[in-house]
Amino acid sequence: MIKKLVIFSGVLLIILVGVVGVKTATFSSKQVTVDPVDPISIDEDKAAERLAASIRFKTVSHMNPADGDPEPFRQLHAYLAKTFPRVHQTMALETVNELSLLYRWDGTDSELGPVILCAHQDVVPVAPGTDDAWNFDAYAGKIDGGFVWGRGALDNKGNMMAQLEAAERLLENGYEPKRTVYFSFGHDEEVGGKNGAQAIVALLKERGVHAEMVLDEGGAVVEGALPGLDRPLATLGIAEKGYMSVELIVEAEGGHSSQPPKETAIGILSHAVYNVESNPLPGGLAGSAQLLLETAGPEMGLTMRVLLANLWITSPLVESQLGGSPLMNAFMRTTTAPTIFEAGVKDNVLPAYARAVINFRIIPGETTESVLEHVRRVVNDERVSIEPLEWTSNPSAVSPTDGWAYEILETTVREIIPDAVVSPFLVLAGTDARHYEPVAENIYRFAPFQIDSSELAGIHGINERIAVPVYANMIRFYHRLLEHL
Repeated sequence: MIKKLVIFSGVLLIILVGVVGVKTATFSSKQVTVDPVDPISIDEDKAAERLAASIRFKTVSHMNPADGDPEPFRQLHAYLAKTFPRVHQTMALETVNELSLLYRWDGTDSELGPVILCAHQDVVPVAPGTDDAWNFDAYAGKIDGGFVWGRGALDNKGNMMAQLEAAERLLENGYEPKRTVYFSFGHDEEVGGKNGAQAIVALLKERGVHAEMVLDEGGAVVEGALPGLDRPLATLGIAEKGYMSVELIVEAEGGHSSQPPKETAIGILSHAVYNVESNPLPGGLAGSAQLLLETAGPEMGLTMRVLLANLWITSPLVESQLGGSPLMNAFMRTTTAPTIFEAGVKDNVLPAYARAVINFRIIPGETTESVLEHVRRVVNDERVSIEPLEWTSNPSAVSPTDGWAYEILETTVREIIPDAVVSPFLVLAGTDARHYEPVAENIYRFAPFQIDSSELAGIHGINERIAVPVYANMIRFYHRLLEHL
């Protein structure tokens, strides 16, 4: 009997090894093959100076519009009109809600659906107390050491200026698009896009515009993005996470700390926060996370190819390993992040009020309602009031990866950055792209700048910058994309 069991186990092992080997051998590249394209010649220094000049307009957005200053936006608009004369002579331009810009470049074939290229003019402020940590003033638009420095270089004036640079050059060469092209530049993306992108979309919908493709910021071309991948990863965002912050409040009797009750407001609230943080929502290798690994996996070394080609048996191991990285964990699940805890005013006084806020970034397939239900279930304490804060958004719809729009983006990336591995991607933060769902199904999130993962910290952080050759390649990307469209 034991001998038969050993033989049977051996046969099973041989079969298993064979299946693993076959799946690994057939785990082939999914990268589109493109013909070589000669890069267009660009005066990189002059292009960099034009980008730097746009950074000097301090177009900071605020949650309360009354706190903002519209004048820098108006000055930026005047600068764009002066810098890109052919764009402003050829295209129809509307100002929406005073500060957002909508350009329309009419195509020659009205039967073809339009496309919308997006960016935003506004930037986040410099965090208080960090001014001295910047190499140069954040709004000086300094060019030094081969980089353009300043707030907006990456997020998102680089995108806006590169699109206009490409269009201006094409117009100079007499180019006429077959499809109508819209350039949509909101002024309040950093605070939700309510008065910018949302208003632009309402206007387009009212006019019956339905776009064949929308392209906004989101992904990028990142070096060192995945362990085992020694090539840059171009992440084409096909969806973005939802957003919700939940407020937990406990009210109790205060009093002198010399006579504390068995449970205080702080203790009750701390226990509730612990329960939420220690019971994260379920995640795993599904959806966008799986698409990312299945697309990038064939370009990795043998060990990773074996693991990723055989997720049917290796997924627990892969999930465990990836889950140790905050970045990869965020791709696989709705994240839970306690961000505010408030209680007490004096060391010998029991607080009668304690408040905490927990932020959730929600993966497609879950909703704000399902997350709120989860929080209430794991807290399970009637003494804790649980309510969402005002601003919430569900995850976006997931755009297809098998249509012409995705293929054009994939092809363009590979033409401009031939060694890039192009992969679908779930955008972890919010963008204006989600507002365009009423007028489009093919909505993608990608800014064509190439940086290493450490430089990503400059987005909303200190010393935001972009390399001059990288910016030139952004112009080449949009130039080629417009030619394709």
